[in-house]
Amino acid sequence: MLPDDELCYCYHVSLRKLVNFSRRTRPGRSSQMSECLGAGTGCGWCVPFLIRIAEDPERFACDDMTADRYSEARKAYITTKKPRNEF
Repeated sequence: MLPDDELCYCYHVSLRKLVNFSRRTRPGRSSQMSECLGAGTGCGWCVPFLIRIAEDPERFACDDMTADRYSEARKAYITTKKPRNEF
């Protein structure tokens, strides 16, 4: 994924915003990532990614996933109606 690709589709929050938020605020708990424009409080798909960003924003990378693959995986997550990812 590229820095300006959306990570939180529900609230249209980009990867760049989330990484910079984590660098700036150094959240003590991963749930504090939701303070960045509500990320992670919608469908819950992005929560595992938010946890990884909160743990180490300097090393976070989604190089193995394109924006299209990320979007398709989210669609599959939504249609399966699995229990919502939570912090």
